[in-house]
Amino acid sequence: MSKAQSQNQQGNPLVKRNRHRPLIRVTTEGRDIVSYAGSRLLGDLADVLGLTDGLSEAMAPTKCRLRGHDRGEVLVDLAVMVASGGEAISDIAVLQNQSRLFGDVASNPTAWRTLEAIDEDTLARIASARAAARATAWEHGADPGFYVIDIDATLVTSHSDKQGAAPNKHGYGFHPLVAYLDATGEALAGLLRPGNAASNTVKDHLVVLDQALDQLPLDPKDHEVIVRADSAGLTHGFLDHCREREARFIVGHDLTRSVATVLVSMPEDRWIPALSPDGTEGREGAEVAEVSDLLDLSSWPDGTRAIARREEPHAGAQLSFTDVDGHRFQVCLTDLKDTDIAYLETLYRGRGRAERRICDGKDTGMGKFPSETFSINSSWLVVSLIAQDLFAWTRLLCLEGELSRAEPKRLRYCLLHAAGTIARSGRRTRLRLAATWPWANKLMTAFRPQDDSPSLLNKPPRGRRRPHTIPAGTTQWIHAPLTSCVPASIMCLPSDLDGP
Repeated sequence: MSKAQSQNQQGNPLVKRNRHRPLIRVTTEGRDIVSYAGSRLLGDLADVLGLTDGLSEAMAPTKCRLRGHDRGEVLVDLAVMVASGGEAISDIAVLQNQSRLFGDVASNPTAWRTLEAIDEDTLARIASARAAARATAWEHGADPGFYVIDIDATLVTSHSDKQGAAPNKHGYGFHPLVAYLDATGEALAGLLRPGNAASNTVKDHLVVLDQALDQLPLDPKDHEVIVRADSAGLTHGFLDHCREREARFIVGHDLTRSVATVLVSMPEDRWIPALSPDGTEGREGAEVAEVSDLLDLSSWPDGTRAIARREEPHAGAQLSFTDVDGHRFQVCLTDLKDTDIAYLETLYRGRGRAERRICDGKDTGMGKFPSETFSINSSWLVVSLIAQDLFAWTRLLCLEGELSRAEPKRLRYCLLHAAGTIARSGRRTRLRLAATWPWANKLMTAFRPQDDSPSLLNKPPRGRRRPHTIPAGTTQWIHAPLTSCVPASIMCLPSDLDGP
């Protein structure tokens, strides 16, 4: 048909068109429908790992009245809310409005008072509770067997005037210092700091290092623990403290003029090929060399070595004044004794994963601090660390395949925000997931331990408002919250596998 014919074509404009979206009629007749069904998994995991009980004990001294909400459970609910995408304390309404799934959740004022009640002593007790839960998780499959702690700082913008917020080179806000375990993504420690805090403050690094080491269910004397940082960790106090705690270190070194002079004047035969990020093959255009004998390292701890890397800039890269002789150079210091310098340099470059952990952390509560009070924001950082740990343990203990490596945004879409219906039959309450949801079976499997699952997941429930997850043969039982003392259960199944 020509263009002219198309313009002159006659037709009835009232004829219905085919739509790519089906017509719907909206009503309010739905009953027992819940969203965020997968978020229940995080709360149950906190229960079975003993984290909820530990936080309850940690928070008990802060409460004067026996009645009211258990503040340890309030912290877990806040962590579940943050993991589900909450950005403000009032977002706990997501759980409050679904009592049949999440139980009796604290009100906004109660959540505020819980965060406000956390002081230095309480932080220490919370850290002990987190360490105990971590030990339980590691006993049942989360132990990576290789321990590298990444310590790094990040800038968090504040769009309003808040206590402790201060100007920095990129704006205005806070400058928290955090520590992650590289192999698992667990958030070991964090320290909220003003926005103008220096990147290389020794005191802050020592605090975070001690907190991170105390979180590990092992002794650095018996297992090699490596502390990794950029050049902000290149201070005598920090490296000396690593040696005192019997932890190995590998940190960046500033590329000063004297160091650059040494690197460009080195004989070519000292350079060897660098390795790819996974260490399986050589990296084209990149080379490494040990330069310990060419630099003065006498002021650093005994056994400190220097390893240099040079790389051809990629196409279109803008060279800086430190990029001499057509190469980009990088130097790190370490006290590791491994003779494979290519491996050691690759180990240092793995620090880039810490940047990814921080991005995920900012997507899990660490990117926005909700209060104008510094102490409450410090408590919020702890809640964010707990939420990040719950994500890490969920990946390690409950998920397989690509979801075991997924970032928070994808986990929310695929699992946490899944919808379902609550059905009560006798003394059992069933959570029925949509059978057409592509990840329904994966979520059901995460709720339901298999026969070879660790005995931890077979822990019997207690009479609490959100009791523990219990497997029963091939059926998953999760106790639903009740106002009476008579227990009920939720069976998590895709809806097409279960009868009415």
